[in-house]
Amino acid sequence: MESLALIRKPIEQELQLFRKYFQQSLETSEPYLNQIFSHISRTNGKLMRPMLLLLVAKEHGDINQSTFLSAVTLEMLHIASLVHDDVVDESNQRRGHASVNATYGNKVAVLTGDYLLSNSLIKAAQTLSIDIVNHVALLGRQLSSGELLQLKNSEQKEFSEESYLDVIRLKTAALFAMSAELGALSTGAAHDTVERMKHLGEIIGMCFQIRDDIFDYYEDSTVGKPTGNDMAEGKLTLPIIHALKKENDPAMLQLAQKVKEGTISSDEIAILIDYAKKQGGIEYATTRMNQMADEALTLIENFRQADVREALTHYIHFVTARTL
Repeated sequence: MESLALIRKPIEQELQLFRKYFQQSLETSEPYLNQIFSHISRTNGKLMRPMLLLLVAKEHGDINQSTFLSAVTLEMLHIASLVHDDVVDESNQRRGHASVNATYGNKVAVLTGDYLLSNSLIKAAQTLSIDIVNHVALLGRQLSSGELLQLKNSEQKEFSEESYLDVIRLKTAALFAMSAELGALSTGAAHDTVERMKHLGEIIGMCFQIRDDIFDYYEDSTVGKPTGNDMAEGKLTLPIIHALKKENDPAMLQLAQKVKEGTISSDEIAILIDYAKKQGGIEYATTRMNQMADEALTLIENFRQADVREALTHYIHFVTARTL
C-alpha cells in the first residue's frame, strides 16, 4: 500500500470530513475571491499537518468539532503564510503551479493572505476555547518572527547551523508542532501530554524542512521549484552551511557572501551546489534529519492505539524519505 494511504488509514473518514469543512470555510459570496481560492486549491498539498493533528487527536481522545475546527484553522493559517512567503521571496511558483502573486499580483496576494489569516482566527474562535485561540495567535506571531529572522540572517555576514535551525524551527516546525499540540489539546489531554506532542510535531517539522532543503540541490521539476532556488533567494541551507564550515574555503565563502547579498549568478550557484555535494553536505544534512526522526519515533513508542502508532511511523518515514 502507498505510504500516504497507510498514514491516512486510521483517519480516512475524519480526513474526508476535514476536506468538507475546509472547502466550506473557503466559500464566499464574492466571485473574485472564489476564483482566487479555486486557484489556491489547485496547489493544495498532501495535508500533512491536518493528518498529524487528527492522528494525535485519535490517540488521545475522541475527534470532535474542536478538533476539526483546529485542523481547518491551522491549514488556513498555513496557506496564508505560503501566500505571503511567495510575495516576500518573489516566488513565481508554488508546487509546480503559478503562485498567487504571479497570477494576480502582489497586492492581491497580500490581501488574500490577510483574508485567510483573519478567517483562520474566526475558525479558532468557533472552538469556544480561549486556549486554542491563544495558541493560534501565538503561532501567527512565530511564523512572522521566523520570516523576519531569515531576512535578518541574510543581511549578516555570519552564518551557522544554529541560526539555520532557529529559522526553520520558527518558519516550518512551528506549524507541525502546533498541529500535534492542538490535536492533543482539542481532546482534553493532560498538559504534559500536550507538551510532549508539541515536541513530537516540532521534530517532525524540522525533518520536513531539512528534507525540503535537500531537494534544492537536485534537478527535479516535480518538486515545484528550480534547483538552487533557495540560494537565488539569499538562503544558505544545511548542506552548504556544513560544507563551508568544514573546509573554510575562501573562494566558496566569497560565493556564499554573494548569496546573502543577492548578487550570485546561476553558474555560481551551480558551483556551490557541487561543492556542498563533494564536501558531504547532503550526507550530513540527511544524518541530522534521521537523528531527529529517531527521536520522534521514540515519542510514539508507547502509543496505546497500534493503528495510530503504525500510521505515525509511516508518517515520519514518509517525511524523511519523500521525493517531493
